[in-house]
Amino acid sequence: MKKKINIGIDASRNKSGGAKIHLIGILNDIQLKNNINEVHVWSYNDLLNELPDFPWLKKHCSLNTELPLLRQLYWQNKVLPKELKKNNVDILLNTDAGSVCYFKPSIVMSRDMLSYEPGEMKRFGFSFARLRLLALKYVQKKSLLNADGVIFLTEYASAIIQNFTGKIKNYKIINHGISDEFRIDKDYASKSNSKLQFLYVSNVSFYKHQWNVVEAFSKISGREFKLTLAGGLGAGKAKKLLEKSINKSEKNIELTGHIKHEDVPKLLKDSDIFIFASSCENMPNTLVEAMASGIPIACSNRGPMPEILRDGGIYFDPENVDSIKDALELMINDTEMRLNLATKSKHYSNDYSWKICSEKTFNYLSEIYYNFHKKYDE
Repeated sequence: MKKKINIGIDASRNKSGGAKIHLIGILNDIQLKNNINEVHVWSYNDLLNELPDFPWLKKHCSLNTELPLLRQLYWQNKVLPKELKKNNVDILLNTDAGSVCYFKPSIVMSRDMLSYEPGEMKRFGFSFARLRLLALKYVQKKSLLNADGVIFLTEYASAIIQNFTGKIKNYKIINHGISDEFRIDKDYASKSNSKLQFLYVSNVSFYKHQWNVVEAFSKISGREFKLTLAGGLGAGKAKKLLEKSINKSEKNIELTGHIKHEDVPKLLKDSDIFIFASSCENMPNTLVEAMASGIPIACSNRGPMPEILRDGGIYFDPENVDSIKDALELMINDTEMRLNLATKSKHYSNDYSWKICSEKTFNYLSEIYYNFHKKYDE
């Protein structure tokens, strides 16, 4: 009989919305196997409080994430391994490839793409943000190569990152899932073409290209359309580019600022066409959520987007205003096409669920653990 194992998860630096939702999703939908005894999670209190309560789930407060980064890295490198041993953890899942905890055996999850995409870092000019991305790239390389297993979120991310790290011997592609509240039952494509509402959900950043979307939207003639840009307001040059393009436009454009994740389904339900204009993604979570809602989608042709959306949307070049405009006009003028695309993308979204993600993740952890000890026991 196989040994029942204790799994550790380092979520101490899970700050992004996607990272939080992923952790909650896989723990809520875990099918506890006979070979898993306990799951231990290290994170900060706010995130720990959002996690489900199960007898087998043990929550540990990590170092305060508001402390300087060097203090956090010291805790991860020196203190966390002792915590893992004290709690009899058998294998560790690092949910961030920027981890400096080199516990054995371990699996590292790769989330970031900005450091690896050709040309994306150049958008930041000579700045602290660019230097940070460059440093992170090499920290992640060491973490990925040191791990006993690696989780990539898409085939695209796997190929691009391994172009830099070299061939990784043991890895698995495990897509993120979608919460059930995004599986909305509404016929978006049947609405009249005269008053369509467009939605783009994203934080404001260089690689999100909101200003190009605004300019393209402004070039569409006639009709009473509305564009809602939902998400963080951003900062610096990206924010200024967006504000400038909005101020020049005479169209109906709403900038909502930060929105809670649980409020996004209503935004999708109240909109008619979804726009996704990012040029750099690892796993485009908001795109998958839009697919699940059944809303017709005009999408960037970069990164893993064609891998995820397949033939369920109209594609455009996010850096070409006319390309975006042409895609939106095609959506506006062809109601039947919108219906067909919405039906396809909603069907494809069934491939993404937290149950599938959770099962693949914990099966992979078990596989790596038993293979690691089989190798060292021989």
